[in-house]
Amino acid sequence: MRTRSISTATALAVLFSSAALSVVAAGTASAASATVTSPGGIVADGALQRVFVGDSSAGRIVAATYSGSLVDSVSGIGQISDLALSEDGATLYAAAPDLHEIVALDAATLDVKHRYTVSTTTGPRHVAFAGGKLWFSYGDQWDGDLGSVDPALDPAGETDPVALGQYSNKVWGQALLDTDPSQPGVLAVGETGLSTDSMAVLDVSGATPQQVALYGGDYTLNSGIGDIDLIPGGKQVLVNGHDRDAYADGTFKAAGSYPAGQRADVAADGLIAQIAGDKVAVYKPNTTQPVRTYTTGSGGTGDLAWAPDSSRVFALVPSGGAYVLKALTGPTLNAPTLTVSAPSSAPRSKQLTVKGKLSATVPLPAGVKVQVTRTDMESPDGRALPSVTVKADGTYSFTDTPPAGGTVTYKVSYAGDAEHSSASGSDKVAVSRASTALSLNKNGNLYNYGTDVSFTAHLGTTYKNRTVEIWADPFGGDKPKKLVKTGKVNSHGNLSATVDMTRDTTVTAVFKGDARYAPKSVKSTAYARVKVSTSVSRHYKTGKIGSHSYYWFHKSTDPLLTTTMTYYPGRQQRFDLDVYYNGTWHSGDSEYFGLGTNGKSAVRLEAPGQAGIKARMRSVYVNGSSGDSVNSTTYGAWKYLYFSN
Repeated sequence: MRTRSISTATALAVLFSSAALSVVAAGTASAASATVTSPGGIVADGALQRVFVGDSSAGRIVAATYSGSLVDSVSGIGQISDLALSEDGATLYAAAPDLHEIVALDAATLDVKHRYTVSTTTGPRHVAFAGGKLWFSYGDQWDGDLGSVDPALDPAGETDPVALGQYSNKVWGQALLDTDPSQPGVLAVGETGLSTDSMAVLDVSGATPQQVALYGGDYTLNSGIGDIDLIPGGKQVLVNGHDRDAYADGTFKAAGSYPAGQRADVAADGLIAQIAGDKVAVYKPNTTQPVRTYTTGSGGTGDLAWAPDSSRVFALVPSGGAYVLKALTGPTLNAPTLTVSAPSSAPRSKQLTVKGKLSATVPLPAGVKVQVTRTDMESPDGRALPSVTVKADGTYSFTDTPPAGGTVTYKVSYAGDAEHSSASGSDKVAVSRASTALSLNKNGNLYNYGTDVSFTAHLGTTYKNRTVEIWADPFGGDKPKKLVKTGKVNSHGNLSATVDMTRDTTVTAVFKGDARYAPKSVKSTAYARVKVSTSVSRHYKTGKIGSHSYYWFHKSTDPLLTTTMTYYPGRQQRFDLDVYYNGTWHSGDSEYFGLGTNGKSAVRLEAPGQAGIKARMRSVYVNGSSGDSVNSTTYGAWKYLYFSN
């Protein structure tokens, strides 16, 4: 089990670094995801199969499974700056500098076992467990030191379990600490002061720390220290995620490097998980090409830790102003890149060529094969094509004759091997299809309100699909387009559907296509009048004058003319009035009157005051002028009026 720590300054630098890709996308954190606002340390417990993450601003610790799901949490710990586990994984330690405490918790239950007071105004800051003790750093940027907690001592006993001044006058700043399970009793110390890059390795297996190696810090070996890790299997430390420094004869010297990164964690078998901007890269020991690279998204990874068995890396991935714990699995499997390039378009039943390349930073076995699947209208679930052998340079190609038109997708997959994960890619081809004939009658016809009209679609030659849809879209935004009928055309290629014509309506016939014939649609717009009638009142009789029937009024009686018209919000009727004299009808006046919600409009016509006057009126709906355009212009019948003594 490894423990590690990072500097706050470096964490902030990575947090605000730029990023462009997102492969390990956090998405929206669900209720079951372990999420923190301000990372305050991360450790993985192999015995319990648990991951613990500190949340500094919330003062809590969350516990998650190896898949990243939240299983437990505890609050009230303080502003957590770092976490560490005892060597047996039974006790979890948290540094709470705001309370000047080391908090010991039962790792299985997160119950607080004890709070150790650290009698200093600056710290504790970073923690690590080695040599049977919990080690911590404290101090300001110029004057720092190490302390320890001996869990074997009774907190209520005569000897205080907390000891300060364990490395006096040799630590500047609140030092970073790290241990390695393969090197029991060894503690790495990296200083974080503003004017030093000092570091040391201590033997803490005895009663007091013994210095194994020391680098005084003149910035010739490292450009400051933001992270330090002990490397298993040799006397080396990893600084800032990329510089390897060997220690022997009491000092340090450069021993190689990995590509540039900000910080890292080292697995028990020496694998390096390195944070570099928006990526996490995994390296085998002493190599320069990553075995696996994960892209974690803009903002950079907040922190990371290996599982003790090296099966996965736990990373805090930015998501919506917080960090979500993600398990990066298969870290030792190199992730190949597989490209697929097909023609953008091609004719049906003609041979085409698909090309691509399978590449990896770890060499692929010779003669590997990729599997090919073609998905089209004839094979919507995919049809396996012959596998293709990849050439030595990683390229491959194959030919195919697509039997179906439309969108044809070629998916190429590599199953993976002992050193490589699976990979896949795809590309689409627009394969041509023939055009069929499709027609729809009744275009431009005008009908009375409420007429049931049969529209007939005629479909020409197709391959397999003989289904046509007929849709009706009444004018006006208050009524949606509606599917009137769908079905197979008859032996003559016809399909009919009845539409109730209460408004101007666009009728559409749709053929969705098949494997050999392209989709097609045609429209027919038919028109509907409104329903309009006018009733006359206040007359004293009716009678014919010439060929027309007149309503007779006394010369001083005002006729009341009530129009009923199909209602639509904001609709108005146009009231036309003509007067007869000298043997001819003359237009008198036209005026618009609004309809009530019941579709009625009552107009009082002022009496002329003299006898012998003939007049006529009608109500008209005018498309575009009566307040809307959902019906066609409709003229009501003339009503004839005669004024007598």
